[in-house]
Amino acid sequence: MSATPNKELLNRSYLVYFSLIILGLAIISKALFIQVVEGVELRDKAESLTTVFRDIDAARGNIYADDGSMLATSIPIYEVRMDMKADGLTDEVFDEHLDSLCIALADLFQDKSALDWKRELLEQRTRGNRYHLIKRKVKFHQMKAMRDFPIFDLGRYKGGFIVLQQNRREKPFRLLAARTIGYAREGVTPVGLEGAYQKELAGVSGKRLMQKISGGVWMPINDENEVEPQDGYDVHTTVNLNIQDVAENALLKQLQLHDADHGCVILMEVETGDIKAIANLSKDEDGDYWEYYNHAIGESTEPGSTFKLASLITAIEDGYVSITDSVETGNGKAEFHGELMRDSKEGGYGKISIKEVFAHSSNIGVMRVIERYYSNQPEKFIKGLKRMKLDESIGIEIAGEGEPLIKDPSDNSWSLITPLWTSIGYECQETPLQILTFYNAIANDGKMIKPKFIRKITDKSSVIREQPVQVISERICSEKTAKLGQELLEAVVQNGTATNLKNNNYAIAGKTGTARIANSSKGYNKGKKISYQASFAGYFPADNPKYSCIVVVNAPNRSHYYASHVAGPIFEEIADKVYATSINIHDELDRQSDINSLTHIPVSKNGAQQDLFTVFDQLDIPIESSNPDNKWVITQTGPDKVTMQRRAVTENLVPNVRGMSAQDAVFILENAGLVVSIRGRGSIKEQSIEPGQRINKGERITLELS
Repeated sequence: MSATPNKELLNRSYLVYFSLIILGLAIISKALFIQVVEGVELRDKAESLTTVFRDIDAARGNIYADDGSMLATSIPIYEVRMDMKADGLTDEVFDEHLDSLCIALADLFQDKSALDWKRELLEQRTRGNRYHLIKRKVKFHQMKAMRDFPIFDLGRYKGGFIVLQQNRREKPFRLLAARTIGYAREGVTPVGLEGAYQKELAGVSGKRLMQKISGGVWMPINDENEVEPQDGYDVHTTVNLNIQDVAENALLKQLQLHDADHGCVILMEVETGDIKAIANLSKDEDGDYWEYYNHAIGESTEPGSTFKLASLITAIEDGYVSITDSVETGNGKAEFHGELMRDSKEGGYGKISIKEVFAHSSNIGVMRVIERYYSNQPEKFIKGLKRMKLDESIGIEIAGEGEPLIKDPSDNSWSLITPLWTSIGYECQETPLQILTFYNAIANDGKMIKPKFIRKITDKSSVIREQPVQVISERICSEKTAKLGQELLEAVVQNGTATNLKNNNYAIAGKTGTARIANSSKGYNKGKKISYQASFAGYFPADNPKYSCIVVVNAPNRSHYYASHVAGPIFEEIADKVYATSINIHDELDRQSDINSLTHIPVSKNGAQQDLFTVFDQLDIPIESSNPDNKWVITQTGPDKVTMQRRAVTENLVPNVRGMSAQDAVFILENAGLVVSIRGRGSIKEQSIEPGQRINKGERITLELS
């Protein structure tokens, strides 16, 4: 009987034994399956959970003014951390060099003592922190000095020194041309040149392998980036800083004087379309003026009387009138299709020539011309306006251009009086830049040039792309008609609504515009308060046009709202500055006859402001400085004083030393770490390394003197 239980026990043992063998074989099989079949995928998945490639932003390209001065640049800012468990950071090394490291950190940053640093680092060493923050917002020279500190000089793997680079966008001239320069920020619609040339400026991001450590922190695995970023291209603009500064200040002064809501100014070269200055200012709730919106490009409004030129050019080009023809304007009041129209002169102008109609900005005179010749064919008048591209956007590179509006008979709001309203600048819409482009074409004998903001795009010293002159229309009207248009514009200043702009040095041609601003719900004449838009569009010198300019001031709230007294002075101040500083537009002087008319104020080189203060004080010469605390300045000699504007010198970037004396230039460049060679005598004319380039210590720069 005992054999049976033993046999049963043995059978159970075999069952358990074979079950264990089967289980073991299953585990081994699964392990082999995971290792061989799924291993690659699982290893990649595990790796991806702890390591990842992160984008490293490239240094954004610089934006320059027309003289090489920097308008926008990227300044590298560094974040320094320390791996307290780095491979070479043994207790012996740490203890031996800790005091020296803490003293160096205290001397460099001067925000806490060496003892405080020692306590901090000892605590983090005890915790085994692999990513301890040493300092944020570390400058380049500070980071470079830290590389040579005790322990840090062992490198990333031995000394635990970790550097992360960030780029901060800076505008050396702060608010000057700020809206035109613009910005490109993540999650925000790009603005200005920064947005228009985002692709060129941005460069190509690099890659850096990062590893997740305790606490969910990502730490670089290697000292260097796995893929180095490629810096962005540089954009060279057409903007002239001196003229831009004058434009902004002249605009600001008039806006404050007349308590206006906002205003803008654009100055353009006639032949090339180069925008030399563009300023936009708007009043905030506190009554201060800032660049909030690019009115010059984006604000499409009824232009008012500046549009009268287009209407008369159309009638002249169609062969209906000449500027010597007469028009009966009556007593200053006239009815058109049931609506009463008035001229600004009480009692009217009577019978006058078309030239006088334009010079005195007679609404009735212009409407009479258009009514007489186009009442039965209004589509021909509209076709004439469209022939001059007044219904088309310019297509500039900066985003946000306002849409022009020229109504035609197919428009739902068209009425019998629409072409007459259009003829004097109502029931149509144009931006200031679109009106300026038209006026520039008249100054250019009928050739319409596309406005441009950049000259070229470069990669360091090599040119990637140059921006050519672009022609919108070879001929918006005949040259003969354009010449008559020029005669009309000259008459406005000589004996019309802008005689206050006459001067003995050079002639201005242009047109005033004082337009009522329509309220969308109440129209033009209803409501307690009427708002106006004052503008002046023209060019100079009138006999040989070099620059065209438009000024628009919106809603001046003082008693003076006429364009000649609101917009005109801004135009005049800018024109005076440009004429005084542009030798190429002056008639050559007869040295004998004009020697007594030359200014008695000597011309000075650019340089150190305090030294110039001393010299001009000794010579008893009046000076005007944008800021008495400026270290380096650009000087401009006027007829009765010398003005000084700040010249920015940015750390670690090659400065612009053109126009300086050799002594000042050498002082600045050698202190920046460059080796200087000089050729010639006089003031600095050219420099071999363009301003704004990153300085490489010990690099040679050659200066060409005038």
